[in-house]
Amino acid sequence: MTVPRSLQGRLSLVLGLGLTLLWLGAVGVSSHFLLREMNEVFDAAMEETAQRVLPLAVLDVMGRDDDGLTQSVASLRNRDDFFTYVVRDRTGHVVLQSHGANPDDFPPYPGPGFVDTAKDRIYFDGAMHDTVTIALAEPMEHRRAAATKALLALGLPLALLIPLSLLGVWLAVRGAMAPLRGFRAAIGARGANDLTPIDAVALPSEVAPIASAVNRLLGRLGRTLEAERAFTANAAHELRTPVAAALAQTQRLISETGDPDARARGAQIEAAMQRLARLSEKLMQLARAEGGRLQAVQSADLGPILGHVVAELDAGKGRVRITPPDWPVRSDIDPDAFAILARNLIENALKHGQADAPVEVALEAGGGLRVTNGGPVVPAEDLARLSQPFERGQTLAGGAGLGLAIAKTIAAGSGGALHLASPAPGRDDGFEARFIPAPAATPMA
Repeated sequence: MTVPRSLQGRLSLVLGLGLTLLWLGAVGVSSHFLLREMNEVFDAAMEETAQRVLPLAVLDVMGRDDDGLTQSVASLRNRDDFFTYVVRDRTGHVVLQSHGANPDDFPPYPGPGFVDTAKDRIYFDGAMHDTVTIALAEPMEHRRAAATKALLALGLPLALLIPLSLLGVWLAVRGAMAPLRGFRAAIGARGANDLTPIDAVALPSEVAPIASAVNRLLGRLGRTLEAERAFTANAAHELRTPVAAALAQTQRLISETGDPDARARGAQIEAAMQRLARLSEKLMQLARAEGGRLQAVQSADLGPILGHVVAELDAGKGRVRITPPDWPVRSDIDPDAFAILARNLIENALKHGQADAPVEVALEAGGGLRVTNGGPVVPAEDLARLSQPFERGQTLAGGAGLGLAIAKTIAAGSGGALHLASPAPGRDDGFEARFIPAPAATPMA
């Protein structure tokens, strides 16, 4: 038998088996004492019957004129005789017998007491110095049938009681384990965006120290992550001013110099500064996404937000085709976070998609977003790592490799998910990034 791995299963198994063995042991002991008491009662009934019949038989024998007569006592009703008897004189001659008794089944008188044969239990007794003896027999089958009925009467309720007891044990253990299940669910719900302490008030005293240790660990993790996010955000923010100043000076130098070589080198510096500016912006977005607080206090219509992002990125080129919904799409996701997510997905499609193929953007009910672009199929091994920070596919286009990572972080922080597919669904090529929002909460009845 395989031992369950869960604590609830192990406790239920041990307690259930222990209770079952206890019940069976109790039934075994009770059956032993019950059978012994039944035999004593049957033996006492045989003694009493023999002692009532024997004086009557003595009077009958003494009042006879013919000593060789054997008298049989007739039964008043047709019924099963559990007791049969024979009365013998000093010569062993049967002078009186019950209805249905067979003298050949009764051995010679051995003295007062009980004798067991293959079929019967026989009680012997004598009177008048054992000149008149009686042998009273009870079939063993009668005792076995009575014992079977008594054991069935004792065991049948137990056959119902044991399953009910096992069910009660399982329910009791399950109820006692409810705080542990809640503790497990609370730990599972914690993540990078939720490191709040776990309530340990309702936990058993054996588990409360574990909860305290977990809360201390969550506190340390929270402080560490917050320090990392603060460093990333501050570093990116502090880079913006010197990078912007360096970029402005470079552009001024390019405009003022007449040396072609200096202008070419200035253009290279300008491009590097622009890449650095975009990288700092992406790092700030990543810090914003990892910082949590991605749920808005009130729901907002995402349609105008997406339209503004598309208009800014497309700039009238007509390369982005947006499919607006027929009704307002309201969602609890933070509008700024959604704008960052949409911007990164659309920028990724414009940058890495096929240049002469449109980028299709569709806003779905519930706040879902699909961004599809043309291009060659992305291998599965590359697709699995594209959403990691600073990972880029097999492309010559520039970029820091943070766009999909930012979108994935925002999706996970808002309770949703980012699903990447290549080829795009319904096509033989292309790439699709789909934001799947968190399920809407069911209102309480």
